[in-house]
This record gives sequence, structure tokens and C-alpha cells, in this order.
Amino acid sequence: MNRNIKKVAVLGSGVMGSRIACHFANIGVEVLLLDIVPRELLPAEQAKGLTLESPLVRNRIVNQSLETAIKSNPAPLFSKSFAKRISTGNFDDDMEKIAHVDWVIEVVVERLDIKKSVFEKVEQFRKAGTLITSNTSGIPIHLMTEGRSEDFKANFCGTHFFNPPRYLQLLEIIPTPDTKKEVVDFLMHYGDKMLGKTVVLCKDTPAFIGNRIGVYSMLAITHLVEQLDLTVEEVDKYTGPAMGHPKSATFRTADVVGLDTLVNVAKGLEQNAPDDEAKGVFQLPAFINKMVENKWLGEKTKKGFYEKVKDAKGGSEILSLNLKTLEYGPQQKVKSSTLEATKPVEDIRKRMKVYEQGTDKAGQLFRAMHYPLFEYVSKRVPEITDDFFRIDDAMRAGFGWEIGPFEVWDALGVRETLEKIKSEEKRLPGQTGEVAQWVHDMLEAGNESFYKVENGVRHYYDIASKSYKPIPGTEDLIVLDHIRENKTIWKNSGVSIIDLGDGILNVEFHTKMNTIGGEVIQGLNKAIDLAEKEYRGLVISNDGKNFSAGANIGMIFMMAVEQDYDELNMAVRMFQNTSMRIRYSAIPVVAAPFQLTLGGGCEFSMHADFVQLHAETYMGLVEFGVGVIPGGGGSKEFALRASDDYRPDQIDQNYFRDRFLTIGQAKVSTSAVEAYELGYLQKGKYAITMNRARLLADAKAKAIELADAGYVQPIQRTDIKALGNQALGLVYVGASSMEAGHYISEHDKKISEKLGYVMAGGDISQPADVSEQYLLDLERKAFLELCTERKTLERIQHMLTTGKPLRN
Repeated sequence: MNRNIKKVAVLGSGVMGSRIACHFANIGVEVLLLDIVPRELLPAEQAKGLTLESPLVRNRIVNQSLETAIKSNPAPLFSKSFAKRISTGNFDDDMEKIAHVDWVIEVVVERLDIKKSVFEKVEQFRKAGTLITSNTSGIPIHLMTEGRSEDFKANFCGTHFFNPPRYLQLLEIIPTPDTKKEVVDFLMHYGDKMLGKTVVLCKDTPAFIGNRIGVYSMLAITHLVEQLDLTVEEVDKYTGPAMGHPKSATFRTADVVGLDTLVNVAKGLEQNAPDDEAKGVFQLPAFINKMVENKWLGEKTKKGFYEKVKDAKGGSEILSLNLKTLEYGPQQKVKSSTLEATKPVEDIRKRMKVYEQGTDKAGQLFRAMHYPLFEYVSKRVPEITDDFFRIDDAMRAGFGWEIGPFEVWDALGVRETLEKIKSEEKRLPGQTGEVAQWVHDMLEAGNESFYKVENGVRHYYDIASKSYKPIPGTEDLIVLDHIRENKTIWKNSGVSIIDLGDGILNVEFHTKMNTIGGEVIQGLNKAIDLAEKEYRGLVISNDGKNFSAGANIGMIFMMAVEQDYDELNMAVRMFQNTSMRIRYSAIPVVAAPFQLTLGGGCEFSMHADFVQLHAETYMGLVEFGVGVIPGGGGSKEFALRASDDYRPDQIDQNYFRDRFLTIGQAKVSTSAVEAYELGYLQKGKYAITMNRARLLADAKAKAIELADAGYVQPIQRTDIKALGNQALGLVYVGASSMEAGHYISEHDKKISEKLGYVMAGGDISQPADVSEQYLLDLERKAFLELCTERKTLERIQHMLTTGKPLRN
């Protein structure tokens, strides 16, 4: 645990290597990225008179790979400026530089002989004690260290990142018998806290945990296609979000990953896991073999289970593969009474029960894929792991499942499901209907579930001791799901106020997409009231998929359509006042945003005393998309921050313009780092949590820190420098030019001028100091005026109908 990782060497710059390098750069580590030297010149290099000895040529492969990674979408870097933390080189000229790194990560091609030859070179230069790990998806880890020194073996381990490393949370740690325990402990700790991963300790078995279970699950579905007469569209509809799986479901995921990759893992499992009773599942159905033969491998070959083509009008159309005829045709709409029944059920565990009871093909598939899956995962313990919870961790973090197989089993009832597993008519290769004996033993001892929560901490059934134990590494996490029932002190239809302990409250939104309406405004004010009277601080966060998608625009639309402007004025005023209460309460308020943090969610965060945000926070003021300006204090806040940016020796309008354009172009950050670069965060008033699971605990700790430091209630600002006509001229000329060039619409021009008027402080002849309340009044007036515009109502209606902004 005393290791300090300042510099990492990544050997191999392919898709995985370059992106692993980028993710280490994201957390501030210096990276050395190396790859092979080209064997021949490109025509362009020959034309320039270069030779194979030219430095540009020798580093061409690594430099091109890194450049491709940096330009890729989704971006592997939190900020493109972080690319400066990565230096490049090649194995022949620069391997000696690994003597100065703290961790060497090998990410070369998946061939044991090549990996071993790289390790032979590494050992020539690596200093004793340096970590050395291999990123592999299936090669036995223990075979890689043959012929290596004792120190090499003691500090060697498998580290399997999932692609893309920035976004997929799973990191599998696979030690060998020679790996020192402190090395494993360090990697588990570092992967969690620093890299932000769900770190899963695996045994050195074929495909480890994630791919062993994930590929089994995907291929099981391909075997059920014929039995249940399923189409590609039906499978992806049934196995998507309704089932708690990603939107890409099964066949779209195969297209994205590449069918060849899936097939390679399947063949490897068929060959290397001869004792797996269900190895027949890894034998590929005829239609997959034919697809591979035809090179229909998915996105990489432009054709897989889906094909994107041009229609008769020149537009794009996505066709689907008929698995019987192997011909492509228009996608067919999928209807299902089971899916309709699951729609109103938000709680994923309750939804599983509804899904299981379905009588149509969706329900049949649910049962036919889950019952053998339960049997399969139970029998993989202790083969691939001694602790079943690691299987659930791997499936959530690596395959995007909301809950893992044992968690689904719990939701359906462990005991109740046993007989159903036995009697299921649709059988997969190797399926017997009998689960592992340890499950029976657990039930016979009176333990009815795999998991339970005690005192806010989640416990799992430990097979060895036949008792429940806390899941290692989670004891200091705060999970609202685990404490909500006993720690909620107040709630309404949109908010729960939960006591986190140590004098800190949390206010949790639970509206759809955590949108902000009257119930949330009421709840926030109630939370501040309670915190000021009896507590020490307040955190604003939740356990949802997104922090907040912003204000409830449906409510705004109804008031605007009914021309109830007094009510709308009051609603906007309440929104503004709530933002100001967050800023000027008597207790510290810490916002803990993550994922989508838009509109009002962004405004509330901007007014908090401190923002403890997850690395993957996509923050922005996006009101322009519905034809208005930020009305909850966001426009005022950007005028205030522009004022604080002004310097005597620089031109004020430049700072004003930058702040104006962030709102005017509805810029949304692609990371927490970019949220700072766009001005949504302030230096010294935010911190980034890499692991989403730790966000709430970190936010609580910050609230305690602020309270312990002797928090003093701030005083409202009256010293905001407003540029007046000086800035208004800039806005009006710019907006007119953009409209004349057909870059923006007439309505966009009107919104721009309204925003400019607010941020400039109105029509004042020369710069003057104004108050926050003065700017808030301008902001509210402009917001209300825009709500009277027909074009604004059209945009709001379009957004409500399609979920997408309309430009008109």
C-alpha cells in the first residue's frame, strides 16, 4: 500500500493500450507508451526521403495509434490537454526508459509467445520491485512468467481492463501463485480509489469472470433463438433496458464488440474449459458460423446482425438480419404484453418478478435464459471465484447489467425458483435443472437470500463460514438504497431527506430523470430548514442513473400555454430563491452530481458551497434548446463569474464573450474536468471522485470538513461589475451577423439578445456595480418574456414529444 505510482509504461499502443495510457493520463500519471518499429516505409515516407532509421518512422505506429485514440469518440481523455502527459517511443530504442517507471503494463497482441518475448526484454531494464502486469482477456496468467526472475514473478499479475477503459468500470485482477499478497492488495485498492473501477479478484481460469459469464449468457440466447422462434429485433427488445441490460442488448452489442471477438472467446472456452458441464453452449450455432464465413462481423465490416444502408431518398436505414434466411430486411416493430407490464415498474428488482411471469415470447425468453444462468453461475463457485458476489460485480461493471445474476435470483426468490429451474422446458446444452449443492445448503440452514443489508451495510452469504459477511471494500460506502427505509426523516412525492449521520443530511430527488418541479423545490427548502435548525451540513445527491435532467419543462409548457404568467413568475422566482438559499444558507451545502447534470441541476450545483462530482459528469446549461435562457440563477451566475474574471490589464469583453458563448451554444461538458474548463466549476470549490460508488461518502466527508472548519454564512454579492452597453453592442452585432449568415434563426437571435441583456446588466451607459438580486430580476423577466413566444412553445413541445431540441 506504500507504493506511489508517478509514472507508468504501457507496452503496446493498439486500441486497448492507447486508451489505457489515456486513462492513466486522466488521473494525472505520467505515461510512457511504446510499440514496435515499422518494418517498411509508407509511400509518403519514401517521398519525403525518410528511412527506417528516421525517428518519425520508428515511432510512426505508436504516434498514429495515440493520435487515433485521442480523436476517437467517445473520447478516452477527460481533456485533450492531458495528452501532454503521454510520451511515446518504441521497443528497440526506448525500452531502457522503463527503469524509471513504477508500473509496466503489457498490452501487446494476444499471443503467449509474443508476450513472453516482451517480458524477456522488460526484465533486462525493469528495476526490482516495479509492478508488472499483463492486460489479457484469456491467456493463462501463470504461463507468462515462465523463465522470469523471482522478483518479476512476485510483482507480476494480470490486470484485465474492459474496453473502453475510461467508460467500462470493470477491472479484473488475476494473480498467479507467485504474486505477493501486498501486490494484489495494492492493485485492488488503486483500481478502486484512483482508477475508479469496480475491481474484481479472479482466479486464473479461462476468460476469468466477466467474459466467462457474459459470453455464456450471450451465446445461450443464440441457442434459444430457434427454440423460441425469435428474430434479431425481438431478442434485442426483450434483452435491453426492460431486463436491466444496456440499450445495445444482445445482438447490437455483438456488432459493436465484433462477432470475431465473441467467437474467439467462445472457441477458447470450448477448448480450455473441458470440464465445464455447459461447454456445449460455447459451440456456435450454424447462423453465427455462416456470418463469420461471410465476414459479417459487425460494425468493423459494416455488416453484422444489422446493416446500415441508404434508402430510396438518400437517407440512412438500418436493416436487420433474418436468422433463418440470412438476408437483410427492414426492421419489424416488436410488441409484447410482458414489456408493457414492466414499463410502470421503476424498481428493477420488482420488475424482474413481473418479467418472469410474462406469458408471451418475452416472458418465455426471460425464463429460458435466466434459469440455466442461475444453474451455471452457482456451479462456477468455487471454480472461477470463491465469492459469488464477484460474479455480480463483474456483470454490472463489465457488461452494464443493472443487477447481476445472483441479484436477479434474489429478486425472484431463491427457494421459489429452484423448482422452476428443474421444470423449465427449454433446455440449453449441459443444463440439468440442478443448481450447486452450496445453494441448497444455504437454504437448509435458514438463509433465504444471497444478500442482505444490516445497519446500512450490504452483506453476502459466505459459503465457507456459512454466515453473512460485509462485502469487502464497501464498509465505508453510503448507499441510499440501504439506509432510505430507516433514515428518511421527511419526504414528499419528489424528494426524500435522509440522515447520513454525523450531522449531515442528504436531499435525494426521485422524480423521472430527477427533473426539478415544485415538489423538488419544496424538498430542498425543507432540507435546508431542517439542516439549519438541527444539523451541520447538507448534501444534494441521489442513487439514480443521472443527477438531474433539469427543470420540469412540461410544467413550464402548461403554464405558458394557459398564459398563467403570474403562476409562472412565482415558479421561476421560487427556483431562483432556492438556488440562492443553497448559496446563502447557514450551513455548508455540497452538491454531488454525476452523469447528466443539466439546466436546473447544473444551476443548483453552481450555487453550492462545494461540488464533489464524479469524473463522468456531463454538466451544462442547455435552456437555449427549448427557446429560453437559464432562469434558476444560471444566467446571473455566469455574469457574476465573468465579473470575477475581469482583470485591469485585459479586455473585459473577452471574458464576457466566453461566458456568454458557453450558455449561448448550450455547451455540455464531456467530463468533470471539462466542466471546470467551461466555467461550471470554480477553482478551489470542487473535487473529483473517480469511483461513482464513493461519491456520496466523499461529499459527506467534505460537508463535515466545511462544518469543522467553522463555516460562516456568506453575504449576498452587490459588487458584480456589469458592462452594460459595452457588452450589449458585442452581443447584438454578433447575433445579427450570425443570423445574416444563416448560422442561427431569428428566434435564436432573440434568445441571444435576451441573454446578453441579462449578463450585461441591462441597458446601462457605462460599467457599474450591481447586485445579484438585480441580475436575478433581469433574468426572470427575460425568461418570462421568452415563454410568451410561439417559437419557444414549439420548441418545448418538440422536446417533450421527441426528447430532442428543435432549431427554428
